[in-house]
Amino acid sequence: MRFDNSIVVAVLFAFVVGCGGNSLPEPTPTKPNTQGENTVPESIPTKPNTRGTIGYSALMLTNPFFQEISANMREAADAAGYELLEVSADSDVKKQADQIDDFIVRGVSAIILNPADSQSIGPAIQKANAAGIPVFTNDIAYAGQAGQVISHIATDNLQGGRLAGEAMLELVGETGGKIAILHFPQVESCQLRVKGFLEIVEAHNTSGRGGRIEIVATLDGAAARDKSHDAARDIVQSHPDLAAIFAINDPSALGAYSALEAAGKHDQIKLIGFDGQTIGKQAIRDGKIYCDPIQFPDQIGKKTIEIILQYFRGDDVPKEILIPTKLYRQTDAVADPGLK
Repeated sequence: MRFDNSIVVAVLFAFVVGCGGNSLPEPTPTKPNTQGENTVPESIPTKPNTRGTIGYSALMLTNPFFQEISANMREAADAAGYELLEVSADSDVKKQADQIDDFIVRGVSAIILNPADSQSIGPAIQKANAAGIPVFTNDIAYAGQAGQVISHIATDNLQGGRLAGEAMLELVGETGGKIAILHFPQVESCQLRVKGFLEIVEAHNTSGRGGRIEIVATLDGAAARDKSHDAARDIVQSHPDLAAIFAINDPSALGAYSALEAAGKHDQIKLIGFDGQTIGKQAIRDGKIYCDPIQFPDQIGKKTIEIILQYFRGDDVPKEILIPTKLYRQTDAVADPGLK
């Protein structure tokens, strides 16, 4: 049987229009890539009616601080028509590198990281660069040279560390005494906190005013309660006359408090934390922590998505945006409506 060619063309046309709506599909939008010659493709949406997917590898999504960053990014991304794909690296740089590989395979529009290691994550960032996917960091900066990050949005951790140092002077500056630091040294944000803290303590000791402050131990508490508990227990056993501890985040401070309480030293040894998570603010209200330089994770999350959207539009974006901290004391906690 012979078919008339005009009939075949008409049938094929009707089939295409019937499956695809009233017009043929538009080509996938692209954005000029400042990292190379290629263009950055919009990702294939994983749910209907989205413009694309943004991948977020958090340092640890069990931490309320990163949960708040994530929630605010998700809200801002959703309002702009993007889906936020959230995964937790659990402080494991190998796991985070694998997550970046998965984002590349998925063809995400952009990647956001809290680097699990500020140096070692470089080759994974480099892979995203080669795939034409822009990389952004928040809270923790990438400090290596292997890959390129478009923009970093974070707390001004150096300024926050200085505030923590000033608070330590309030506690022991006049009398002097032995203090310790619970660190998380492989992460750039914690390096800056400790650097700012040390600047203030060293300046005090150099000034000759008040008593000398001696840092007798700096231990890695891994920014976690359990490891900080163990580290604080070891410090107290070695230095029973310790006066105070600076912990780089609230989980570290609360882990230290449990060790101090078990040793009967919680009244003697004062704690300064960092973050301003709800659990930290409650501990400050209850007198367990002296004070915190508090961060604003809601602002970090919203600003991150704002910067990504600006980049998608082809606008110039700053290389770094730093959000100042504020010292939060017991009087602030008592008056805080969020703790009522």
